[in-house]
Amino acid sequence: MVHELSKKEIVKEIFKSGKDPSYFINNYCKISHPLKGSIPFKTFDYQDDLLKDFNDHRFTVILKARQLGISTIVAAYVVWMMLFHKDKNILVMATKFSTAANLVKKVKAIMRNLPPWIRITEISVDNRTSFELSNGSQIKATSTSGDAGRSEALSLLVIDEAAHVEGLEELWTGLYPTLSTGGRCIALSTPNGVGNWFHKTYTEAELEDNDFKPINLPWDVHPERDQAWFEKETKNMSRRQIAQELECNFNTSGETVIHSDDLELIRSNIREPKHRTGFDRNYWIWEEYREDNTYMVVADVARGDGADFSVFQTFKLETMEIVAEYQGKPSLDMYANILNQVGCEYGGALMVVENVGIGISVCEKLEDLQYPNLYYSVKGTHDYVESGVADGMKNVIAGFTTSSKTRPLIVAKLEEFIRNKLINVYSSRLHNELTTFIWNNGKPQAMRTYHDDLVMSLAIGCWVRDTALTINQRKMNYQKAFLDSMIMSTTKMSTQIPGQKGYDRDYEQKAAKQMSEYQQYSWLLKG
Repeated sequence: MVHELSKKEIVKEIFKSGKDPSYFINNYCKISHPLKGSIPFKTFDYQDDLLKDFNDHRFTVILKARQLGISTIVAAYVVWMMLFHKDKNILVMATKFSTAANLVKKVKAIMRNLPPWIRITEISVDNRTSFELSNGSQIKATSTSGDAGRSEALSLLVIDEAAHVEGLEELWTGLYPTLSTGGRCIALSTPNGVGNWFHKTYTEAELEDNDFKPINLPWDVHPERDQAWFEKETKNMSRRQIAQELECNFNTSGETVIHSDDLELIRSNIREPKHRTGFDRNYWIWEEYREDNTYMVVADVARGDGADFSVFQTFKLETMEIVAEYQGKPSLDMYANILNQVGCEYGGALMVVENVGIGISVCEKLEDLQYPNLYYSVKGTHDYVESGVADGMKNVIAGFTTSSKTRPLIVAKLEEFIRNKLINVYSSRLHNELTTFIWNNGKPQAMRTYHDDLVMSLAIGCWVRDTALTINQRKMNYQKAFLDSMIMSTTKMSTQIPGQKGYDRDYEQKAAKQMSEYQQYSWLLKG
């Protein structure tokens, strides 16, 4: 027999429920179970923590796995908010109207199953789109393509499956002012790659760079799920599906060029630079020049429209360790002077400048400054030519040329270097760019509104180190071996050719001539 509450007890329970949403939900709310039907809502610890966060923080961003009951706990919280507070205006938004409407449906279902003494029976509006109580509190469902909420003050904005909403950056700009009077926002979603509003908002929240409280709820927060459940659930799922549906892994859920495991390794190696210097303090140094090392500086020049950055990285060639990095927006002349100075500080490092567009102007400025070790290549190729040799050649160009055809090859070399752990990266700026560097219709590029200047500089560095310099070294080794074999040969060749003037010289004379010829190729043996 169900105990009927007295009026005094009802008043007490109403006050108690109004102060504590968790108490209210666990004692008076029911939910629909697919097998058991209508059952009391008994929250798990992580759901109770969510309710507390909803009350303690105006803005909450929830990175979640599937089937944790997060939408249901949000619906129950909305019921509590509407019942115990007058004139609350709540908007549920999703990329599909059906998704938003489904949450409103859950709110209605919980509301219908409340005890009569706590339920507001008078409902002024009740349709598929909206639901309004006689105390003035209301909830509406809308798709992101609609205009609901743009011109009214909101008490609570719920963005369901936020990672899947196209153009949410622009939508948020319009919706944020509607929360200016103290309104709250709950954004929840499974991950859907990187670079979207949800990913950006969550990662910034982790760094405390915005007003959102970040909450991470992977599959194993549910107390009834263990490893056996996970293995059964993932038996027929792809790696991306597992990351998206269960693991809350942004990187693996998307189409990032660099694998998530490699990105995580890079992240774990991030460290603060030893120095932050330069006119804009954007020049980061992890290690100064050492005489026993050889260096290469790789530079990518901004387009000139102010939308991207001029960057460079200084590599220690022996280990492909990035010992210095710059990212900024200096003038072309200033940038060329910076490169000249940095290159000289690192022992006349090989200077590789991307020469597409206005990058050629920087190359020309470095030539004017008589930088001693500028990278040249044969036109139409990536064949490396040293500065001293390029002076006498007509078909060479200063700098490194990237094209639509070679870009994927360069990026592939970058991925190979990172995958095989052939490069050491310490920069948080570079790591951030790598996490938003994706395959877009088969093309490797930064996600919209993000940058890939440091990534491309790194890719060029990997390519030059592994191809141009390697090939050139092979040529040098071959020439040296060939010439050495000529010098060291003890075989005397006949110099008497009938009908012609011969080269009747003894071995010592011939060796001297060969040594002289050898000196002509000294540039091949530089270093």
